[in-house]
Amino acid sequence: MPTKAQQYVESWDGTPNLERHQFTLNLLGIRYELGLFKNVSISSSLAPGLATYEEGYSFGLAWHTRVRYYHNFKKRYNFGMEVVGNSANYFGPARTLFWEPLQLADNLNDIGEFSLAFYGGVYGWQRTNKKGFNTTFEIGLGYYDGIGVSSGFGPLLNFTFGWVATNRKSKKVIKVN
Repeated sequence: MPTKAQQYVESWDGTPNLERHQFTLNLLGIRYELGLFKNVSISSSLAPGLATYEEGYSFGLAWHTRVRYYHNFKKRYNFGMEVVGNSANYFGPARTLFWEPLQLADNLNDIGEFSLAFYGGVYGWQRTNKKGFNTTFEIGLGYYDGIGVSSGFGPLLNFTFGWVATNRKSKKVIKVN
């Protein structure tokens, strides 16, 4: 477990900031995350996703877009835990698009090709180690808007495993007195 002296500190109150740019190569996809503020980022990815709602399920590649608010950066930092690579828990609004040609399995009663859009909220867990290996898990609840299939409410599951290809922040402590 790293000590606080190994963490990157950029803000006036001594807490770490998000990585400004983070590009991740996932096992079955890619993700780009842009740090906007101290605890807020936006991300877009093409990765596997599971849509489960009143009408059935669909599993396959999906386009995920998120606004993430990381709520435990300071707590993780104060306990000497890793925060590099945006390693923290987050929540926020989410949108995910599923297209029938990219789906591996589904039991939806469709009329040919379909698309399904998820609009809701997610809670996620993201960890990146010093070598850049990244895992992300999120669960959400929202509305599925279907074209070619019925619409309805239900949960969303998303899990990725990958490697952060961009440089992670320096391990030096920078404090402004």
